[in-house]
Amino acid sequence: MNIGQVAGAAGLPAKTIRYYEEIGLVTPERRDNGYRVFDTSHLHKLRFLASARGLGFSIEDCRALLALWEDRGRASADVRAIAKGHLAEIDDKIAGLQQMRATLGDLVEACAGDGRPDCPILKRLEGG
Repeated sequence: MNIGQVAGAAGLPAKTIRYYEEIGLVTPERRDNGYRVFDTSHLHKLRFLASARGLGFSIEDCRALLALWEDRGRASADVRAIAKGHLAEIDDKIAGLQQMRATLGDLVEACAGDGRPDCPILKRLEGG
């Protein structure tokens, strides 16, 4: 398969596939003319990476997960540890977003939203 074909089959942009190649996540063969040649193993890796990135795993987590996926002697505890760490990061982000929402909600409630210039939202944004 060429890059366009594998991109369509994996559901990834060709630019992303080139980036994954650049950082060593996939290593397609090269023809004499320089064109990349992908086989089904590359397609499986790219689909795996698309799924992992879709769940928000970092590139380094993806690299580790890919290595574990390819290692048939892996311990599932290693995979779980990576996923558990990522889940904690997601929980932290959710908590931060909930706090941000509460603060903004309070500011919206405190703002009269009328014709007067006084606005607690702007005061907060300016550091007041």
